[in-house]
Amino acid sequence: MRTRMLAAVGVLAGVNLTVKAVVEARLADTNLDLGLIELRLTYNKGVAFSVGNWLPPWVIIAVTGAITATIGVSVWRAAPAAGRATRLAGAALVAGAVSNLADRIGDGVVTDYVHTGWWPTFNLADTMLCAGVTGLILASLRGNPRGRPGA
Repeated sequence: MRTRMLAAVGVLAGVNLTVKAVVEARLADTNLDLGLIELRLTYNKGVAFSVGNWLPPWVIIAVTGAITATIGVSVWRAAPAAGRATRLAGAALVAGAVSNLADRIGDGVVTDYVHTGWWPTFNLADTMLCAGVTGLILASLRGNPRGRPGA
């Protein structure tokens, strides 16, 4: 179970980092209007909603690294007793956190590119984070389908 979850994290993070690289290459000097959303290349020095963008990059990297490690260990420990939905949500959460951390380590910023006009610009890793948190909340409300504690 843990191996599959780790593989899911790797695949999701790989997809995210690949999409980021393609977006950076294709949108370096242009935007792409897709109707409800626009692909627009921006860079975020801070964390969610640019909070902390005045801090030195090493502080943001250290704090997000510690948070990512804590989330990863928690998801890893919970995996054996967790149901499939909980493991998938945990994998999405860890993949989003790892992806944003990996993106930030290179140059101190996170690459954002999905713009709605009514919400701050975000990226696929942010979507994975939100989907993972939402999935974990829904799974906890549904209860433990395996009948064991810790799912």
